[in-house]
Amino acid sequence: MVRVLIATVVAMLISIVAGPKFIEFLRRRELGQHIRAELPAGHVVKQGTPTAGGVLIVFAATLAFLALSRYSTAALTVFFAMVACAAVGFADDVIKLRHRRSLGLSGRWKLLLLAAISAVVGYVAYAQLELSTRVLIPVAGVELPLSWFWYAFLFFIVAGAANGVNLTDGIDGLAAGTGIIAIFTFTAIAVFTSVRTGQLVGEQNIPFLDMAILGGALIGASIGFLWYNAFPAEVFMGDTGSMAIGGALAGFAIMMKAEVLLLLIGGIFALEALSVMVQVFTFKYLGRRVFLMTPIHHHFEMKAWSDAKIMVRFWIVTGILCAVGFALYYSSYDDFRRLRNP
Repeated sequence: MVRVLIATVVAMLISIVAGPKFIEFLRRRELGQHIRAELPAGHVVKQGTPTAGGVLIVFAATLAFLALSRYSTAALTVFFAMVACAAVGFADDVIKLRHRRSLGLSGRWKLLLLAAISAVVGYVAYAQLELSTRVLIPVAGVELPLSWFWYAFLFFIVAGAANGVNLTDGIDGLAAGTGIIAIFTFTAIAVFTSVRTGQLVGEQNIPFLDMAILGGALIGASIGFLWYNAFPAEVFMGDTGSMAIGGALAGFAIMMKAEVLLLLIGGIFALEALSVMVQVFTFKYLGRRVFLMTPIHHHFEMKAWSDAKIMVRFWIVTGILCAVGFALYYSSYDDFRRLRNP
């Protein structure tokens, strides 16, 4: 487990040390965030704040992971999901910056690219790692046999996680903090599973140790980024960072056969996405709005909650949901293990 701690510290140091130079580079190139006119008035002062800081997160996490990894297929698949989703987000950021507007890559292209990422992850999970296409509902103890629908389910997971984190990235420190807590939970699950499997079957614990190393690297890189993203933010992660975190969370859930637990561990991200869907549905079909503004963190901004209050309370809720998710994994460990080794 020493490798996990080293990966965390190394990635954090890279992120903190490289942060000032990277932020200055973004400022010199005038790569600043464009704020939508309809956002709360407090966002106006954030106009021009350097964005695409997610590049720093991905860079630091990648260096730490590649230096300490044993390159197991499972961990490399999660790494692929993270980097590929980051690339989609980076394309989105580049388009926004080039055209100096808040709209980037079209939704259709995003979904197509995320579908391609999901297909690769699904192929490796089923054909290479022989993971089951059944999905466990831990509370009920029910296994759902999805068969070919499993691939569509994976797309829902990847697209939902990437876009959920992306929607959460609207307040200084919100997406980074909740992302760190969620990634920490999957890292803890990987460490716990590595210890359990290591006691039983020796070398089969390597994939989980490798995923824990990746989780630790991403946590360290995100902490280093949060150092500069805390209120008042010196840099925003942009779609590059938010989609990288979302892709990693989806990858962890798929590789660990804990897909349903992502609804708890990524509960805040799901809530943010759900608030947007509810708002669109009620406005389109009922002619009224449920929330003052969506995603839901903007609703609380409109109710005069400070950024710090929203951020801390969302962190607390995330911590509670993640604790429940870990407890459910622990209590149903044998069922999850059986799905990884059908």
